[in-house]
Amino acid sequence: MDEINRIFATMGRVRSESMASDATQSTGSRLVLRQRLHQLLTFVEDLHPKDERKVAKTLDNAFLVCGKRANRPKRDSFRLHMVTWNVATADPPDDVSSLLHLNSPLSPDIYAIGLQEVYSGPLRFLSDSVFDDPWSHLLMSTLAPRKYVKISSIRMQGLLLLFFSKLEHVPFIRDIRTTYTRTGLFGYWGNKGAVSVHLSFYGHMLCFLNCHLSAHMNYATARVNEFEYIMDTQTFECKQAPSVLDHRLVFWFGDLNFRIQDHGMHFVRSCINSQMYNLLWRNDQLMMMKQKVEALQEFEEGPLDFQPTYKFDLNSDTYDSRSYWTWFFFNGKKRKPAWTDRILWRLHPKPATPPVNEDSNNGVKMTSALMKQIEEFTEYPLKVKQELYTSHMEYGISDHKPVIALFSLELRKMQDNPLVCLQALGDWSADIDSIVLYSPQQPFPSSSWDWIGLYKVGFTSVSDYITYTWVKDNEVAFNDEHMQVFISKEEIPVRGGDCVLCYYSSTLQCIVGISEPFKVHESKVALEEGLMPEKLNGLDQIVADEFWK
Repeated sequence: MDEINRIFATMGRVRSESMASDATQSTGSRLVLRQRLHQLLTFVEDLHPKDERKVAKTLDNAFLVCGKRANRPKRDSFRLHMVTWNVATADPPDDVSSLLHLNSPLSPDIYAIGLQEVYSGPLRFLSDSVFDDPWSHLLMSTLAPRKYVKISSIRMQGLLLLFFSKLEHVPFIRDIRTTYTRTGLFGYWGNKGAVSVHLSFYGHMLCFLNCHLSAHMNYATARVNEFEYIMDTQTFECKQAPSVLDHRLVFWFGDLNFRIQDHGMHFVRSCINSQMYNLLWRNDQLMMMKQKVEALQEFEEGPLDFQPTYKFDLNSDTYDSRSYWTWFFFNGKKRKPAWTDRILWRLHPKPATPPVNEDSNNGVKMTSALMKQIEEFTEYPLKVKQELYTSHMEYGISDHKPVIALFSLELRKMQDNPLVCLQALGDWSADIDSIVLYSPQQPFPSSSWDWIGLYKVGFTSVSDYITYTWVKDNEVAFNDEHMQVFISKEEIPVRGGDCVLCYYSSTLQCIVGISEPFKVHESKVALEEGLMPEKLNGLDQIVADEFWK
């Protein structure tokens, strides 16, 4: 455009003078650009032949820039809400709206919630293995009416990790795997360690790692050793990301138990009271260890612009004021405040292209695999930005305060369509057997253990189905494109209600297709025989009403 400006400046037409003065104002604005283009069209016939080629070259460059922008693949943005909280064996509070930002105008697409020290006494642990623990139950019942589904969870004694997603994303969260690592009592006890969830989110491999590391001031090196042990030992049955650090994006969070060393109690509390948190950062053990340990340097963390989250008197905002018993006397020593509860992330660096070793077939294969990985990183970029990192001081049931982080994930989808489309054929009720029609949209590793579940609208998790049918055992008709399976009328609720169908892949361990909501009618037979309640019970009605708002 500078070349065009120069040519315009040399043109001596009177009619150009007033237009040129306008065109030189605010060169970055679109209005000025439009004026210049209009000016060019007006004077194109008067261009000197030697200037025509220069102007054409400049326009070619401009069109090339515009074309690149127009053809740039679309990227989508998703909001991730993360929580870490050492709940100190307490039962959940009555309300977690603030913790989950339920009243925010921008609702998250996914939640990752990591808890530590969930009560795991013998009787409670046995009951929790059969039924949902109180924390899971509260979070599911809170999020389900807002169209969130629990995709996965894993628990190891007091460590609990839950992953929720909006219903619309569920068919694109695939290849879900979970694992755990014990580090307590020389690796034999699960009071310390890590639990993790591995998954593919629109084709991008993500890993969420919830940790509870060793406590006490003098164990910083032990905590780093535990971290490295967890990274080395956790593996997943996935070719793309068999270990934690193979994932495109890793979130490492939990009660990491790093303390503020060297500074005395009075100085630490004085900095907190004056909100001069930055004076404590250089003595934060995690920041100190990041200067020494290469593996830690790959993880990023937002600024600690909130007061340390440990240790508080219960049901208060007062730091530890209690005295402690020792074996023989009363010890007045108190715990020093610390940022024990943290949320960090690691974005996989783009792999460099190594030289091809022509003398080694194995080297050629490795290079080919790396080239494929490089192309994937280029064609399907992934960016992460932290929008918020803070604590919630209003919760007092534990000696830790919960920490939350909000992230924006910008990515290009590798998957745009569900693997399976399915629908309910005809009218459904408990009076007749019903038919499900489904059709695979692309090849995927199907299995005779795959099943289709009937769910109420507003279901809480994959296991919250009304009934299910095996896709192979109950198949009634099929061709190359469509398959039909039946569900017995005895399995359909007589009261009816708003429902959806979900196809579950046992190989990918996830839902790969969801039908549109449809109505299951009340049973006329049950109504005639006086076995039908007049309407849905209150909970069913509330869930249905919330879903359709």
